[in-house]
Amino acid sequence: MHLHKFEKIWLIFGIVALALFLVIVGINAFAHGHMPAGGMDTIDPEKVRETAPFDNPGVTQIDEDTYEVAIIAMAFGYNPAQIKVPVGKEIIFTLTSEDVVHSFTIDDTKVNMMAVPGRITHKSYTFTEPGKYLVLCNEYCGTGHHYMQTEIEVYEP
Repeated sequence: MHLHKFEKIWLIFGIVALALFLVIVGINAFAHGHMPAGGMDTIDPEKVRETAPFDNPGVTQIDEDTYEVAIIAMAFGYNPAQIKVPVGKEIIFTLTSEDVVHSFTIDDTKVNMMAVPGRITHKSYTFTEPGKYLVLCNEYCGTGHHYMQTEIEVYEP
């Protein structure tokens, strides 16, 4: 097969541009701390409320600087409905769903988690400002989806 000189130039340019694009995306993802999906923890979706830590959802202090928040996403709400955490402490959100796919997105933060029945999702975040943060579900989960929201109150300890 014979390629014209200009075809060879454009082919080389395209391959170099693609390689450069992939390198830039990789470096950018690494610099921002992006990680591939992990935490393939599983749970029986019919026994969520019998399995720790979801048998007692809410905020639990692990040590002086770390808290865990166990959350169950369910039809048009989250359990617990009220979440209060201290500012400046590491908060580990542990999330699952007992019915359909939901999401747990905290407005104005980098927290955006999927709640999938049978899976447990973890995300660590440290709030730097006290206040109230809106939590929304970004996955359509039924006719009452637009009611599915809650607030996280971040307070000064």
